[in-house]
Amino acid sequence: MHAPSPTGPTVSDDEVAAAVACLSQGGLVAFPTETVYGLGCDAANRDALRRLYAVKGRPAGHPVIVHVAEGTGLDRLAATVPDAARRLARACWPGPLTVVVRRGPGIPDEVTGGRDTVGVRVPDQPVALRLLRAFAATGGLGIAAPSANRFGRVSPTAAADVRADLDGDVDLVLDGGPCAVGVESTIVDCSGDSPAILRLGGVTRERVEGIVGTAVPLRLGDAHAAPGTLPSHYAPAARIELVEPDAVAPRASALLAARRRTGVLAPAGVLDVPALPRGLDVLDPPAGVDEYAHVLYSRLREADRRALDVLLVVPPAAVGLGAAVADRLRRAAGAVTS
Repeated sequence: MHAPSPTGPTVSDDEVAAAVACLSQGGLVAFPTETVYGLGCDAANRDALRRLYAVKGRPAGHPVIVHVAEGTGLDRLAATVPDAARRLARACWPGPLTVVVRRGPGIPDEVTGGRDTVGVRVPDQPVALRLLRAFAATGGLGIAAPSANRFGRVSPTAAADVRADLDGDVDLVLDGGPCAVGVESTIVDCSGDSPAILRLGGVTRERVEGIVGTAVPLRLGDAHAAPGTLPSHYAPAARIELVEPDAVAPRASALLAARRRTGVLAPAGVLDVPALPRGLDVLDPPAGVDEYAHVLYSRLREADRRALDVLLVVPPAAVGLGAAVADRLRRAAGAVTS
C-alpha cells in the first residue's frame, strides 16, 4: 500500500468543470495522480491526441495509458477482459497499476501506438478521480495521459514541475499537491496467454504474483510495448552515474579534481558523510524505499537546479518498490548527455 495522498491545494468544482470543458473541446489538461502528473486529453479525440504527442515530443509508436474513473471502464475499452486482468483490477484499483488488454472498437491508433492492445488504469488520487468521474458523466471514453513532461525527461511530481516543463503548451493545470507514490504505475500485459510485467512501478512484482497466483515474468526490453521503457528515460540534464557506497568518495574526488560539479544521492545511513570530499553536493537522503520513490524525481530535478554536471546515485536494493526505483535510475543513467 502506498501512503495517502498528501494534503495539497484545494481544487474547486469550478476548476474541475473547466478542465472537463477543456478536454471536451480538444484541449490538454495536466492533472495529479498518485504516481506522477499526467498530461491528459480526450482518449477518443484524434486531433487532441496528435497535439498531445507533439507537445511532449513523443514518438507516434509509443502507446499512452487511458485513465478511467472506475473498473467498469475496462470493459468499455477492452475487446475481452482476461481473468488475470479482472483480478488485478479488482485488487489494485484505484491504484498505481495499469493492465494491458486487447483493445475494443473505437480506440484510436493514436492511443495504442498502432497496436491491438490498450493500457488502462484507475488512479488513486482525489482530484484525478473527480476529473475522471465528471468527464465520464459527459460521455467521455476516458482520459489518455502520459506524464506531463517533455519526452524522455524527468517526470513531474508537482504542479510546478509541469509548469516549468510545459508552460504555454498545456491549456490548464490542476494543482493537487505533490504525488504520493512518485514513480509511475506498474504495467502488466494481460493480453497474451499469461501475464507479464512490462514496466515496474508502484505495485510490486511480488504483489502482482500474489494476486494472479503464479510467477509473473518481467518483459522490460520492448521499448515500444509500454510507456517509459526506453533504455534512456527519466533523465535530468546532469549525468547520472550509479555507484556502490564505497565507490562514492573516490569517484567524487576524481570528478571534482576534473572540475565537474558533482553531487550524490544515497539512502540514509549508507554513506560516511564526514569522509566525503569537500565540494561534493550531498542531496537529502531518503529514509527508506517508499521515501526514495516519493522523492526520486524531485531529487533529479534538484540536481539540475544546483547545476550539477554529474550526480552519483546509490540505488536502493532492487526488491519490492526498490526494483522500480532502481529501474528508473538505470534508465536515467542510460541517457546520453553533453
